Formats: sequence, structure tokens, C-alpha cells
Amino acid sequence: MVMNAQTHEFGIFLGGSNYIGDIGSTTYIAPNEPAFGILYKWNKSPRHTYRFSYTQSKIVASDLGSKEPSRYGRGYHFENNIKEVSLGLEFNFFDFNLFDFKTKFTPYIYSGINYTIYNGLFFDVGKTKYDSNHGTVSIPMIIGVKTNINRFLILGIEFGPRYTFADDMDGSNPTNKNLKKLGIDFGNVNNNDWYVFSGLTMTYTFGDKPCYCAK
Repeated sequence: MVMNAQTHEFGIFLGGSNYIGDIGSTTYIAPNEPAFGILYKWNKSPRHTYRFSYTQSKIVASDLGSKEPSRYGRGYHFENNIKEVSLGLEFNFFDFNLFDFKTKFTPYIYSGINYTIYNGLFFDVGKTKYDSNHGTVSIPMIIGVKTNINRFLILGIEFGPRYTFADDMDGSNPTNKNLKKLGIDFGNVNNNDWYVFSGLTMTYTFGDKPCYCAK
């Protein structure tokens, strides 16, 4: 008989956020607001891990930070608050055995499914206004590297764009039917919004070492 005990991790994410869409810069790695969160990992093997996280931040963008003349001349600006819950699978490129206390290092990728809560916005005479709280599904595409600091602590650094199924985080394409009748849409209404979290993770690992018992 083989008995497997799983190893768990619990920790924090600290970093920054930025937005990519119809307002402001289109640079993917350009954090301009702090972001923080918590995460839990259930390590099923040295190569793959189930991961759950909650992260929140403010996203801010201004056309005055864009290199595109049409955006810079328009001069729009917006702020929004986002709260994200994520569930998915993290894959390690190298074996990351937490019961081997030697120093280890591995690149990793993570994806899954998110649910993101944000403020629905729209523009009125060049100013952003609040409609209502909205929610959308988003897809995380995270790449990172991690290493063990000691027997219990693991440090990671990661970059993670999120593709959303929404186009009104910046107020460019409001979903409210009454607002749509006013013809206040702008930008490319065929492209949805993106936001990015970049930063550090620090997790504490716990759980019994697997026991292999032959009968």
C-alpha cells in the first residue's frame, strides 16, 4: 500500500499592477499602482501544483502617458478598483521537491480561471463616471521563477497578464443599454481589456513528508 501525504504552501503576493486597453500606455510591464494578495498551493508532485489566490489593486491609466499621438491629444484618464479570485494549475519546468532541503530553482508557468470584480465606468463630457459593480471571467497567463530560501520559505518573482472578457474597465465600452444609446463608446470595441500583476511571492510550506509503505 502506498500512502501519500501532500505538502501545502500559504503566503502573500506583493507587487504592482498596470492596465492595457483603450486608454494610456500599451506597455505590458509597467506597474504604477501597488497590488497585494494571498495565495495557497497544494503541491501534488514536484512538477505540478494546484493554486488558489485572492489579489486586489487599483488600476490607473492616462492618455498623457501614451506614445500614440491620438491618445495623447485626447487626454483621457481613469481609475478603477479590481478584486480577483483565481484557481488553476502551476507547472514547474524542473523538479521542485520540497522535502529535499538543498537549494532549488525552477521557472514555472500558471494558468487557470479568474473571476474579477471591478467598477463599471463610462465617460461623460471627458470625465469618468461610475455605473455599477461588474464582474467578469479572466484568464491568467503567469510566468515566474522561484527558489527555496530555507527549509520552510519559498521566494518567487512573477509576471502575469490577465485577459478579461470585459471592455468597460476603462469606460470605453459601457455595458449599460441606456448608456450605449448615447453613442459614447470609443476606442477599439473589438478588443477586450487586459490588466497585469507583477511582483514577489513569499510562501511558507508545511505538511508531512510522503510515506511509502509496502505491504
